[in-house]
Amino acid sequence: MSRRSGILEFAVLGLLREAPMHGYELRKRLNTSLGVFRAFSYGTLYPCLKTLVANGWLIEEPGNTTEDALAAPLTGRRAKIVYRLTAEGKEHFEQLLAQTGPDAYEDETFAARFAFFGQTSRDVRMRVLEGRRSRLEERLEKMRASFARTRERLDDYTLELQRHGMESVEREVRWLNELIESERAGRDLKGSAAGGPAQQDTTSGATGDLPRPGDDPRPDTPGDTAT
Repeated sequence: MSRRSGILEFAVLGLLREAPMHGYELRKRLNTSLGVFRAFSYGTLYPCLKTLVANGWLIEEPGNTTEDALAAPLTGRRAKIVYRLTAEGKEHFEQLLAQTGPDAYEDETFAARFAFFGQTSRDVRMRVLEGRRSRLEERLEKMRASFARTRERLDDYTLELQRHGMESVEREVRWLNELIESERAGRDLKGSAAGGPAQQDTTSGATGDLPRPGDDPRPDTPGDTAT
């Protein structure tokens, strides 16, 4: 399985843990709530869903709304399929949530992991945040060393691009420092004391728009066709 496929499966399981969804609604949530998936298509999502069903982590159910029941015979299309997380799927997702190895804080995976921090235990959140910070600090040190070696040989625009890259990483490190400080103090993202998982700003009911590597990633907040 490719890393991107693994991230997609993780995100689908996480969203379906919140509630069963049609394929279209899943795609919309992945696109709007998880920035890392903005460019993917149904051709990527449905093979993933079929794999998760085959593994026993999801089940397919017919749409049960009145609209679905009436539309199918009139249009000649199949009723919409709803995907629901099984007990085995929930257990598998919880195992994935507990992982804190390097894959949890790489550029390709950190945003998806952060999207589900509200479902993640505090100790795991801390390890992922600290791992991400350590990875970026190493990257920043290398960028500064490279900048010092090459600045005399580069034109102004290339130098400005390098400065921009370093500033982007510095901003994310500062943001991570703030999050880690809040976690250590037992505060959630709104600054109140909390003993359980940190709650993200979910004004629209979604998991929140995710920081892309290099952005200033302040947590933000963020549907149905036949399959």
